[in-house]
Amino acid sequence: MKVNYQHYTYSITWSKEDGEFVGLCAEFPSLSHLDTSLVAALEGISNLVAEVLEDMETSGESIPQPLAEKKYSGKFQIRIPPEQHRSLAIKAAESGVSLNRYISLKLM
Repeated sequence: MKVNYQHYTYSITWSKEDGEFVGLCAEFPSLSHLDTSLVAALEGISNLVAEVLEDMETSGESIPQPLAEKKYSGKFQIRIPPEQHRSLAIKAAESGVSLNRYISLKLM
């Protein structure tokens, strides 16, 4: 199944050092494209990703799935110190919500 290069996660930011816009792709953090135009930076990075995908497909390399196409369960685990866990549980109880809800709200 061929992956559509347009389904990847792109962002454009301004680089003060370079005096240009930088096009980035979350799934390919080592790639970037500099351009004086915001639109051209987006076109440049997306074209670069398309070329890399073509090369990867030709050489039989594993192609990363676009983040937008991945399925997420809505669950993840983290390890924190017991004291922090206790503190968060107390704050959640004081707020009248579950610990999961309290942490979810804090992540927003």
